[in-house]
Amino acid sequence: MSHAPTFVTCSALSFDWPDGTPVFDGLQLAVGPGRTGLIGLNGSGKSTLLKLIAGELTAGDGQIAVAGTVGHLPQGVTLDTTLRVDEALGIAAVRTALHAIEAGEATEANFAAVGDDWDVEERATATLDQLGLGRIGLDRTVGELSGGESVLLRLAALLIARPDVLLLDEPTNNLDLRARRRLYAAVDSWTGVLVLVSHDRELLDRVDQIAELREGEVRWYGGNFSAYEEVLAAEQETAERLVRVAEADVQRQKRELSDAHVKLARRKRYGQKMNDTKREPKIVMGERKRQAQVSAGKHRIMHTEKLAQARERLDQAVEAVRDDDEIRIELPATLVPPGRGVLTLRGLHLAHAASPAVPQAWELRGPERIALVGRNGSGKTTLLRTVAGLVPPVAGEALTHVPARFLPQRLDVLDDGLSVVENVARFAPQATNNGIRARLAHFLFRGARADRAAGTLSGGERFRAALAALLLAEPAPQLLMLDEPTNNLDLASVRQLTEALDSYEGALIVASHDVPFLESIGITRWLLLDDELRPTTAQEVRESMWQD
Repeated sequence: MSHAPTFVTCSALSFDWPDGTPVFDGLQLAVGPGRTGLIGLNGSGKSTLLKLIAGELTAGDGQIAVAGTVGHLPQGVTLDTTLRVDEALGIAAVRTALHAIEAGEATEANFAAVGDDWDVEERATATLDQLGLGRIGLDRTVGELSGGESVLLRLAALLIARPDVLLLDEPTNNLDLRARRRLYAAVDSWTGVLVLVSHDRELLDRVDQIAELREGEVRWYGGNFSAYEEVLAAEQETAERLVRVAEADVQRQKRELSDAHVKLARRKRYGQKMNDTKREPKIVMGERKRQAQVSAGKHRIMHTEKLAQARERLDQAVEAVRDDDEIRIELPATLVPPGRGVLTLRGLHLAHAASPAVPQAWELRGPERIALVGRNGSGKTTLLRTVAGLVPPVAGEALTHVPARFLPQRLDVLDDGLSVVENVARFAPQATNNGIRARLAHFLFRGARADRAAGTLSGGERFRAALAALLLAEPAPQLLMLDEPTNNLDLASVRQLTEALDSYEGALIVASHDVPFLESIGITRWLLLDDELRPTTAQEVRESMWQD
């Protein structure tokens, strides 16, 4: 890795999608050494910006300057399953040349292929071991790895390449707790320029500064995400106080303008009375009338200008208050009384698990909120799909006693060719169009937004639409199952999901590696799926990620 100063600068950067949709218009950005957390609403352009810096997209205007090499880990990384691990790491050619030299083929081509990278195998093995992949070896194929291991393998390739600038886009998606711990350690040890996009609060608490991308501009906050939240809360409190002050000023100016009109009317009546009684000479009365008209005009202008200025200050104060929309819904039909039977599992053997996942009998009663945790490949998704009736068990049974709905990771409950309204109508065929639209407004799909095709929605919008389709379904779901719901959601969307679940009154089962999110939604029981389903606690879950 180069020891020269490294940085990224974007000057007057503009970018539009092929259909003309603007993303950036004159964006300015400068990133120096250290760990930077890039945050912003879904659709604000975070992933697009990383792709522009990495050279995977071309800006329409402006300049991007990068000192040094760039490594980019995009969202949803996929690798050819037929590749060997060393090929995925980008070291196969060097290994081949190195082995040839060791076998006596000391050709110029082999030496050129190796260059200065004589310790490539040792570095690769050490990097894999650092990320918990030491057991896989360099000659196995990618197809033998889990999805989470594939993400770590792609990260290992970047660490071995030793770029000057490392860009990570939602790197903890699909990683279990132990894999996340490995990634956290890699981030902690990074000494170059690191820019990461993530909704993972624990990861964002490891950065040196936060860059918030909002309405096409970047605003910087020193410190990690927790420090950012504290500063933002203080800013919001100040902004809201200024709104109250400005509102009071507008009301005061309105009263003063009204009082001025009353006083001017009195003067006018007095002048008219003097004129009628002719107590003063005509020339005096004329001059008095002229002066009164001038004075009245000045007063009117002065108070009108003051009111206009007060309203402008109010507009500016309101603009400073963040108005990120919040989901506000009522779902009384989802209510499950305490003690009512919701789900029964008996002697369940899962289709894709090597051993029984559930003891002889297990029950969920009342509006419990269950956190389902476990390593990648332990069978969490399979268990939820089995309960939902999508996968038959090898043995045993899963009985739901109330209406149930399942929201999978891929959000494939939506038909991409249908609008948001039409998708919800599929789940609530008896509801009227106006009724669906009224309820969708609470999920932030108002007016024309509700008519957009599901295939055109952003990640956060798509999630809201899928959640709306399930929660507004008929009959209302009294058991809701969510599989890794925070994957690919920005922090605002995670907050919106939390708000929606606050209104949900039924039983909840959530499979997730996002412990802070699970803690925020009022989990009542934690279950670990390993060789079997057994009780655990949030503390034990956190401790387990730091144990090998």
